Amino acid sequence: MKKPIHFLLIACFVAFFGCKQNSEATTETENTEIPGAGQSAVQDETSAPNIVQVASGSKDHTTLVAAVKAASLVDALSNAGPFTVFAPTNAAFDKLPAGTVEGLLKPEKKGDLENILGYHTYVGTLKTQYMNDGQEYDMVFGGKVKITKKGDKTYVNGSEIVASIPTSNGIIHVIGDVLLPK
Repeated sequence: MKKPIHFLLIACFVAFFGCKQNSEATTETENTEIPGAGQSAVQDETSAPNIVQVASGSKDHTTLVAAVKAASLVDALSNAGPFTVFAPTNAAFDKLPAGTVEGLLKPEKKGDLENILGYHTYVGTLKTQYMNDGQEYDMVFGGKVKITKKGDKTYVNGSEIVASIPTSNGIIHVIGDVLLPK
């Protein structure tokens, strides 16, 4: 009878100190987080990159990334989603009238910039193979976009989707025009 009690005491002792070590490890992890930082501050080297991380790594989307930062949307687009972003290239922004981009990046134009970027964002994952000619989708801000299919090409508001890049929190469709709400 003494052996089972002795074994039980040892098991409790091991469990107690094992749990204590795990709670200390959790406390250490919690203390390394940046206070007040959002989802974009999470450091994760093993997961697939999110929409913002993929766009930030693209030399063709530096203007879009600057706009997302100026509109304070980095954390929103780094969250779990899923999101679909119709991502204009730098060349698409260059097609706008001179001074338009610079003007939108000013702090006093943040609301306008949020609306324009919201018109490029859909909550949910829209894959081109499931888009149908004539479909319309409600965007985060600014109304609906219309899908057109011509052969094997897919267009959003007349702008061809030239590439689709899956991310951990949705999909990026690269387009050659800036979509403006009608």
